Amino acid sequence: MAVLTQNEEFDADSLSEKVIGIASDMVMHDSGFHLHKSKAQLLYAPSGCMTVTTLERQFVLPPFRMLWIPAGEAHRVNFRNMVAYRSIYFDQSYAARHMDCGLKVLHVNSLLKEIIERICFWEWKGIGSSEESILQVFWNEVNAAPEEKLELKMPEDRRFNKIVEGWTQRSSMPPMLKSFAEEIGAVEKTITRIFKKETGLSYQEWRQQWRLQRSIELLVDGNSIGEVSHILDFSSDSAFIEFFKKYTGSTPLQYLIKNE
Repeated sequence: MAVLTQNEEFDADSLSEKVIGIASDMVMHDSGFHLHKSKAQLLYAPSGCMTVTTLERQFVLPPFRMLWIPAGEAHRVNFRNMVAYRSIYFDQSYAARHMDCGLKVLHVNSLLKEIIERICFWEWKGIGSSEESILQVFWNEVNAAPEEKLELKMPEDRRFNKIVEGWTQRSSMPPMLKSFAEEIGAVEKTITRIFKKETGLSYQEWRQQWRLQRSIELLVDGNSIGEVSHILDFSSDSAFIEFFKKYTGSTPLQYLIKNE
């Protein structure tokens, strides 16, 4: 077990244990892009909200989601407010015996939440019979956990990717298509065609998905519906609620309550 301070460095690849849990309370964190050569990683926060960016996609992780990151997958972890950070590293050969090790977001139920907490505060002294029993329940729950598809694929075109990275890292609101076209000197149809080809969404659809991810982050951080509506430039609170319900099937408050 390692309880890390805000700026303390940690290298999971340097450790030989097959299961390594760490915990920390952090604020305003940016890990920068990095990867773990020999370890798969489970990333989770029981409170607060994390944004995780890979070379192709962006994920938002509120307290009821975890991200499984395979060994060798470059990623960057950001959060702006206080987050109870939990991370478990697994030797990649050990992890491969227990689950499909692709990059995926999974729902965290109450039992899985408690097991993750238990593992993250273990002493690193080897795994005995009681730990093996807990790990067996852990793998059962992980493999049964519903996968969630709320993700945002990033465009690869070099005319766009640096600008888009700026939006995601600084939480700057992506402009409307017309304004974006004027900003970069491109034709609207060209932008839409490239976004559709590289992300599966038109620019406007992509912008809406960005707003949805950002709204979840803002709600988890404690902002009111009115504040989120204003920050994300909705015409009214009711317009934001209808938007949110369209994409998630729940109002903002229902979404947070049902996933507590």
